[in-house]
Amino acid sequence: MIMGILEHCMKVGVKVYTVKDNYELGDNIQSKVLAFAFALSAEIERDLISQRTKEAMARRRACGLYTGRKPGAKNLRHKLDGKENVIKSMLSKGYSRRQIAKKLKVSPTTINTFLNNA
Repeated sequence: MIMGILEHCMKVGVKVYTVKDNYELGDNIQSKVLAFAFALSAEIERDLISQRTKEAMARRRACGLYTGRKPGAKNLRHKLDGKENVIKSMLSKGYSRRQIAKKLKVSPTTINTFLNNA
């Protein structure tokens, strides 16, 4: 993906400068090799992180430790916490749940779940 982005930049004549290490990636072979090295190291790092995560989860399971949220545990925070008064006020003014959801930039299901649990 990185190589595709850099190739597109080179086609339109854009040079990419890295601020931290002061590299210039332009339309030459040295830049392409450097970009390839960066992309390869990033991919290797992602793979190593994934592998370490999978190994840690396997170790936890092997030791009999639970992974993930406990069964039946509920999230204590909610996207709409602190907006109860706004929602009640809008309902009293005749707004539909869908209109409230749109105004608060959440899905209608989120509004319905919040109101049913309140």
